[in-house]
Amino acid sequence: MRLIGLTVENFRCYATPVSILFDDLTALIGQNDIGKSALMDALAIFFEEAKLDKDDACKTGNPEQVRITCEFDQLPEQLVVDADYPTSLADEYLVSADSTLIIRKTYNGKLATPKILSTEAIANHPTIEGYNDLLTLKKAELAARAQELGVDLEEVNKAKNAPVRAAIWAAADELNLAPSPVLLDQEGARQVWTAILPYLPTFALFKSDRASTDQDAEAQDPLKAAIQEAIKAVEPMLLEVKEHVENEVRKIGAATVEKLREMDPTIAETLDPIITTKKWESLFQTSITGDEGIPLNKRGSGVKRMVLLNFFRAKAEKDAASKNSNSVIYAVEEPETSQHPRNQRLLLSALRELSSDHGRQVIVTTHTPMLARYIPDESLRFLQKDDAGVRAVTIGSEETSADIARSLGVLPDHNVKVFVGVEGPHDISFLKGISKVLSDAGEVVPDLDALEMSGELIFFPFGGSNLALWASRLKHLNRPEYHVCDRDNQPPDPPKYSDYMAEVNARDGCTAVATSKREMENYLHHDAVVEAYSENGALITLGAFADFEDVPETVAQAVHAASGGEPWANLTDPKRAEKVKKAKRQLNSAAVQKMTVARLAATDPNDEIRSWLAAISQMVGEEGQ
Repeated sequence: MRLIGLTVENFRCYATPVSILFDDLTALIGQNDIGKSALMDALAIFFEEAKLDKDDACKTGNPEQVRITCEFDQLPEQLVVDADYPTSLADEYLVSADSTLIIRKTYNGKLATPKILSTEAIANHPTIEGYNDLLTLKKAELAARAQELGVDLEEVNKAKNAPVRAAIWAAADELNLAPSPVLLDQEGARQVWTAILPYLPTFALFKSDRASTDQDAEAQDPLKAAIQEAIKAVEPMLLEVKEHVENEVRKIGAATVEKLREMDPTIAETLDPIITTKKWESLFQTSITGDEGIPLNKRGSGVKRMVLLNFFRAKAEKDAASKNSNSVIYAVEEPETSQHPRNQRLLLSALRELSSDHGRQVIVTTHTPMLARYIPDESLRFLQKDDAGVRAVTIGSEETSADIARSLGVLPDHNVKVFVGVEGPHDISFLKGISKVLSDAGEVVPDLDALEMSGELIFFPFGGSNLALWASRLKHLNRPEYHVCDRDNQPPDPPKYSDYMAEVNARDGCTAVATSKREMENYLHHDAVVEAYSENGALITLGAFADFEDVPETVAQAVHAASGGEPWANLTDPKRAEKVKKAKRQLNSAAVQKMTVARLAATDPNDEIRSWLAAISQMVGEEGQ
C-alpha cells in the first residue's frame, strides 16, 4: 500500500484538522517551528514507530481526541480474514468512495501515559440498520442476524464470517452507502485489521536532531543483523566447538576429583562443573571506521550523518523484509543538516532516485532553497500559518510560488552559472549519461554531472505543465536558463509547450527548445536497450524506435512478454503503469550507458543533443562544441 494522505487534529500545533497529500517524493517546506516535524512524528506514532506522550496533545484543542488519519491507495486485491477464505477491502465495504483505505486512530492524550481509544476505517459503508454493524459481530451473532433478516444461508459456508457477511449484504434491497467510521478494534472486525496490518508500509524516521555516533541504533542494528546471519551460517560448527569445550571441562573436573581422592577422599565424591554460555553474537563488538582507520565518531558531523543515514536505510529495508512488507516510507528531516552543498545535492539525488523504486516513498523536510529547487513543484508542500496561528498546507503551484520564495528566500548559489530545466528526473539522468558517453569518446562536451556537483549548474525538473511556474520563479534570479521540453506532439502540430517556451525565449539569456522526437527516450538506440536488459538476465527483442513511439511502454511490453506472464492487455492499469515506470528508469540509467557515438549518430543524425550540450557549455563559459 502507498501513503497518499495524512490528517492530524488536536496534535501539537494542529488544533483543527489539517491535511496533507503525499507523492512518491514529498518535501515539507516552511520556516522553523511551523509544524514540519510534528507531521513526521504523527506518522511515526500512527505506524507505531513512536508513542504518543502527554505533551503531544494540542494545548488549545481537545486533548482527549488526538486524531491521526492516514489514507492509502494501491490496496491488496485480496485479504485472508478467515483461514483459507479470501475477501477484499471492497467486499467488506472498507474503502472510500475513491477506492482508498482511510484509517483513523484516536488517542486520549490527556492521560499521563496516553493510550489509543479506537482504530477506525472511514469507509463508504452500509448505513441501514441491521446491515451497518456486521463487521463487529461474532460467528454466532452473524448467524442470528441472518435469521432475523430472513437471509437464506443454505448455500453459504457458515464456518467463515466473510461469506456470511457477504450473503447478508447481498440480500439487502438498499444499503445506503455513506462515509462512516467503522471500528476495527472490536471483536469481529479485529480479524480484518489484523489482516490489513502486514500490508501497511514500513515507516522509518531519521530525525534532524538525532545523535550521530557509530553506536547509534541505525548503525548498530544492521551490523548486529549481519553478525547474527554470519553466525547462523556456521551454527553446526559452533555447536561442535561448544560440545568440545564442555567435554574437555568435564574431563578436567573428573581428573581433579581423582586427585582430591588421593589427598582426602572425604572432600568430594564428584566435581560437576556448571557451564554457562553467552550468545555467540555477544563476542563481537562493532564500530565503523573509514579512511586510515579513523573511527566514525572522530569524523566530521556531515560524514557521520551521511553514513548513519544509509545505515538507517539498511535497517528500514531489513524491517520491511522481516514483516514481508512491499512498501517502505523513508522520512528524513532536514537532509541538508551538516552537509556540504555538494553532498546535499548527492543526497537529494539519491533520495529522489530511491523514491522512483516500486514501493518506496521519500518524505523530507527542509527550509533550504537549494533542496527545494531540486524537487518537482508538484511534490512540494508549503506549510504556513495565519495571524491567528492557524496552520495550513498547500501544494506547490504557480499561486504558492511567491509565498515559497518569500519563505525560503529562493536565491541562486553564488557560483551558479546556468539553470537547466527538463521535464523530469529521468531526463536529468539521460543528459548526464549522454554527456559522459561523448566525453569518454574524446569529444569536448561539458561534464554535466561534475558541473552539478560543483554547483555551477542547477538542474530543475519543471514537470511539463509547471514550465510557466518555473519560468516565473527563475526570471528574477538573473542567471542563464536552458530548457529542454519534450515535443510530445507530432508535426505539423506545434510542440505541446510552445507557449511556455516562447515566454522563456523572450527573456534575455534564456533559451527553451523542444525535442524533434516525442521525448528523450526516443534518442536511445534499440541495441543499447537490448544490451542493458540482457546484462540483467532479460532477453528481449526490439526494432528501431519510431520518432513518436512511446518507447517506455514498448520496452515494458517487451520485458513483460519475455517474462512469460499473462497477456499485456489483461494487466490492470496500475500494473501496466508500474511496469512502464520501471522501464523508463532502466532506459535512462542502464540503457543510456550502453550508447556509443555510432549509436547516437543513428538515432540523432542532426546532432540535436550535441547542440543542447554546446549551448549549455556556452552559458557556463566553458569551451565546447
